[in-house]
Amino acid sequence: MQNSTNLSIDCVDKLKVLGDETRLAVLQLLIDSPKRVGEMNAILHLEQSLLSHHLQVLRRAKLVVRERDGKAFLYRLAPQVEVATGKALNLGCCVLSFN
Repeated sequence: MQNSTNLSIDCVDKLKVLGDETRLAVLQLLIDSPKRVGEMNAILHLEQSLLSHHLQVLRRAKLVVRERDGKAFLYRLAPQVEVATGKALNLGCCVLSFN
């Protein structure tokens, strides 16, 4: 069982990861449905290597997961990230709302 200090640290770590606009944009894209890197790139207009870096950070933070889809990867929100009412994500420690 985690104590409140560990929960606070987990929350702080998640919020640090989400302090980047690109990573927030990726999560917002994934609220509606899983996406391939190419689909996200077409919307975000980033260098592929930069998008891959941000996706790796989100995976390490356990905010997204990926699965092989043919030769590509399909990214989706991690199972522990609950989509709340509207355009909001329940991260467990807080709810992140997109307008």
